[in-house]
Amino acid sequence: MSDEAEVAPEGIECVVTYLEMRASPKLPRLQPPRGKKLALMRAEPPTVSFYRYLYDAVGRDWRWTLRKRLSDATLRTIIEDPAVELYVLHVGGVPAGFSELDRRLTPEIELAYFGLAPQFIGHGLGAYFLNWTVRCAWQHAPSRLWVHTCTLDHPRALGLYQRVGFVVYDREAAIADADPDPAPPRD
Repeated sequence: MSDEAEVAPEGIECVVTYLEMRASPKLPRLQPPRGKKLALMRAEPPTVSFYRYLYDAVGRDWRWTLRKRLSDATLRTIIEDPAVELYVLHVGGVPAGFSELDRRLTPEIELAYFGLAPQFIGHGLGAYFLNWTVRCAWQHAPSRLWVHTCTLDHPRALGLYQRVGFVVYDREAAIADADPDPAPPRD
């Protein structure tokens, strides 16, 4: 199955891989990449417009569309929930990526979204930020931390998740949205 094969006007064929951690990994604390002015901040809570900006900046190249299809009201309900944590990595004062931890199904935590904007990929920031995010999640002592990725995501995403301690527990074929830029419904 090709990860870029168009199968129908309705969608694109892909494979979704589900990964999990059942115990806190023994990760060495990574140092931030040298020569970069970094800041990690929790957006408490983010505005819908800022969230949409981050989601598009990080996910556009990887065909992230699910949250684009949500109305502002529905998206606001998710991102303003106290059990949803949004962390933003800034490089030189510029938002470079984000991670979203969803604790609404306690005692599990889903790493719902994680990624960097394209211009920040390839500078050692992904490993640093994912390591930091995993440590942050395990401070809540979940029974399980899980994430999913697909063959339309960055080609190194799966390997990066595995390097920080996630293990594959399932795979499935799926059809991704063919429209990379759907408009959200009106409230």
